[in-house]
Amino acid sequence: MHLTHLECPRCGREHPADVLQNLCGCGSPLLARYDLAAVAATVAPEQFGLRPADLWRYRELLPVADPRFVTTLGEGWTPMWRAPAYGHEISIADLIVKDEGLTPTGSFKARGASVGVSRARELGVKRIAMPTNGNAGAAWATYAARAGMGATIAMPLAAPSICREECLAAGAELRLIDGLINDAGRDIAELIAGSGGGIFDAGTLREPYRLEGKKTMGYEIVEQLGWQVPDVIVYPTGGGVGLIGIHKALHELRELGWVEDRLPRLVAVQSTGCAPIVRAFAAGEERVTPWEDARTVAFGITVPAPLGDELILSALRDSAGTAIAVDDTEILTDLRDFAAREGLLLCPEGAACLTAARHLRAGGWIRPGERVVVLNTGAGVKYPGLVHSGAPV
Repeated sequence: MHLTHLECPRCGREHPADVLQNLCGCGSPLLARYDLAAVAATVAPEQFGLRPADLWRYRELLPVADPRFVTTLGEGWTPMWRAPAYGHEISIADLIVKDEGLTPTGSFKARGASVGVSRARELGVKRIAMPTNGNAGAAWATYAARAGMGATIAMPLAAPSICREECLAAGAELRLIDGLINDAGRDIAELIAGSGGGIFDAGTLREPYRLEGKKTMGYEIVEQLGWQVPDVIVYPTGGGVGLIGIHKALHELRELGWVEDRLPRLVAVQSTGCAPIVRAFAAGEERVTPWEDARTVAFGITVPAPLGDELILSALRDSAGTAIAVDDTEILTDLRDFAAREGLLLCPEGAACLTAARHLRAGGWIRPGERVVVLNTGAGVKYPGLVHSGAPV
């Protein structure tokens, strides 16, 4: 393992990586840092192709020292599907969808859960707790069970019902909350405060290693394109861990010398019913103002005030990217149109990225001939009723 320390991106303080950590004292999430020179001396890009087709192929750039603690169900190395028919329809000839719906728990959350649970297990955690919009809780409950750890998951009542079933099947304690994810977060914070240190807070960006699992999407995109970067990466943004992680991965790859200096422009996609990042980006602000009365059919991105707002906004500006909000009606229309043309049923969050790409191409922000990668972050079958009725059931 080449993990050296944890670093606060806000105040610059370094923290040891060999003890459990949550947020920095200044309130910022922490980022894992590696001895990248040692990694470059240890492994070459062409060696990854000789390894198993999962995210642990990048083990030199992941935070688990002892392989006995690796908790895996084969997550990662999801396919990149070209979408020529739909791409032609929206004038993006080189449109590619990375399909995270084929991970073990049906969403990209399995990546963060695998790495986060593995590192927590290595550092002695016996029980984790977290709020969720659904898929993250299902993934962490599943991986915690595989690791022999306990899990307490707080989830809004409106979350997809299958996510409840996944948590219960994994033996987690499930707490259903009449509210949004921020309300579930307050419930978990009270639980942890009263636990006497017996429960570890695994909420979004409240520990540093979920991000390390999510960043492997960035590694995979580049490797699957023959160690070339696309022009644009479009990502549905709620908590934003995947976007932050992809940005981190791209910078690590550039420092390793495995990609050229030019990096993709990142796009954060939100719904018009919950768009705090879009509003802050347009106003040139560094932090978001919490979104009032948040609601959208793309339930996974219903996050009124993401903890990682500074990191999301920084990634967008550093990459010369942008943030865009799209309407729920258009999301559902594009979800249906894409399925009919390409035979792939996306989750609503993934469909939101198609809507965003369509608008950005029509407005000229995406230029002719550019290669565009869209993240479909979950399996469409986890959201019954969207195609038939045009509204969730």
